[in-house]
Amino acid sequence: MLHDIAIFLVAAVIAVPVSRRLGLGSVLGFLAAGMAIGPWGLRLITDVESILGFSEFGVVLLLFLIGLELQPARLWTLRTQVFGLGLAQFMLTGLALAAAAAGLGLPPTAALVAGFGLAMSSTAFVLQLLSERNELQTQPGRAAFSVLLFQDLSVIPFLAVIPLMTSGGVDSLSWEPVLRAVAVVCVLVLAGRYALRPALRALAAAGVPEIFTAAALLVVVGTSLLMEAVGLSMSLGAFLAGMLLADSEYRHELQADLEPFKGLLLGLFFMAVGMLVHLGMLAQSPLAFFAAALGLVAIKSIVLYVLARILRMDSEDARATAVVLSQGGEFAFVIFALAATAGLLGADLNQQLILLVTLSMLLTPPLYALQAKWRKPLTGPAYDTIDASEAPVILAGFGPFGQIIGRLLRVRKIGFTVLEKSWEQVDFVRRFGNKIYYGDAARIELLKAAHAGRARIFVISIANTETSLRIAETVRKHFPHLRIFAVANDRDHAMRLMDMGITDCIRRAYYSSLEMSRQLFVALGEPEARARRDIETFREHDEATLLRQQAVYRDEKRLIQTAQQAARELEQLFEADQAEETGK
Repeated sequence: MLHDIAIFLVAAVIAVPVSRRLGLGSVLGFLAAGMAIGPWGLRLITDVESILGFSEFGVVLLLFLIGLELQPARLWTLRTQVFGLGLAQFMLTGLALAAAAAGLGLPPTAALVAGFGLAMSSTAFVLQLLSERNELQTQPGRAAFSVLLFQDLSVIPFLAVIPLMTSGGVDSLSWEPVLRAVAVVCVLVLAGRYALRPALRALAAAGVPEIFTAAALLVVVGTSLLMEAVGLSMSLGAFLAGMLLADSEYRHELQADLEPFKGLLLGLFFMAVGMLVHLGMLAQSPLAFFAAALGLVAIKSIVLYVLARILRMDSEDARATAVVLSQGGEFAFVIFALAATAGLLGADLNQQLILLVTLSMLLTPPLYALQAKWRKPLTGPAYDTIDASEAPVILAGFGPFGQIIGRLLRVRKIGFTVLEKSWEQVDFVRRFGNKIYYGDAARIELLKAAHAGRARIFVISIANTETSLRIAETVRKHFPHLRIFAVANDRDHAMRLMDMGITDCIRRAYYSSLEMSRQLFVALGEPEARARRDIETFREHDEATLLRQQAVYRDEKRLIQTAQQAARELEQLFEADQAEETGK
């Protein structure tokens, strides 16, 4: 087992960076690695079926995370393009490809599975290609995202229906398994709504991160096994579980916990698919397969271009949208594998379709780069934020200090995301209708899930000094573009934050103590204007002293000398001010 793991890791760390360097994306890198080490390559790994069965859990995790992202607000923002362009693309492309497959002699059921499977585009492939070119926020980028989002949704019915289909077609279905499946889905929805959050809350209260990670995996595995028990796809159960938790305060933590597992297992899945690619079959008829791949790209591009023009996109944006979505996708591998298991596709046809999808992926990057030379830079119109969590401000810690900041941001209608590690605080704040997420803000995975890369400001209002510094160090290292505002517990904490280059630092209760001192002076008979001037003099001197002490605070002897000198300077300032007041 360790020998096989070592082979997979070596193949991945060689092929994936090379593929990304060539602009082909990580998916093709994994596929190429699988081809190289598989039974049609170097034959280093031959037991492909068992590896594929295990690695399919990566697809299950992918669908769970897609479900976590599908909040109602996200769908509503893109509703026209998702359910307009996305639905039209999927239906028209699927029917056109199914007709082409039927024309080549495939039975009707196999033609439908092949047509709609090939209508899928690669979510990971397209988003990575657009991200590398900084085009996700352009009009073609948004249109492509909308189509991919609908395809991710549309794969769910396919995954649910295919196991229920027989070689005789849909007409041979009985109502009993359908009703049983509907009943299980209803039970899952009710249990997820009323039992899942309380269970996660109780586990969060245990304060053991490993247990919460185990619980996240258990949710995915449990729902997947429940669906499989009634003849449905495991992926459907994972997707529904993710949807049920999309508005949960634990969403970011679940994403952070499962993302590493998903990435590794999905990479293993693509490698297993690559091992299934019949290179001997390609060598026998290379021209026929490349012609078929070009035909697939052409059909998908034409349909998408016409639909985009109907939706009033200009010709250049429509062409970019059509080309970037012209390849087959990773979900086609899942659909074809499931259809082959159900007996709807023969083994040879399954191999041919997998090879066709892989070749279409290879064609997309050069075609997209070629069409990019013929158009002006993409600068599409501004769009509404897709996800409410993509806010300009992230608050780490939501105690009394952070709550005041949050209330003011909310009044000004400035979006913010709150990360809070205390489950009691999360539960308390959620009861008042505020958006807050459970998790440790010092975890890089959680910060990525909270879209820290797209935020502008990061506020640290954590009471624990060491935790605050750990968060500051993580944010400064991995998200250097973020401007950090930090709350310090005392002068030492403030100086340690300043060592990291954090200049927007406020000591906890500092300004409130100054305000109380001002009120105290007035109560003792000092004029209001004089009291305000005294406080301002003290504040300016204290901040200047803090900057001087920050350079020497690790040397206790020099720190004491600096403090004594500052005290004398402050007394002299007040004496001079008093003398000036008396002279007047």
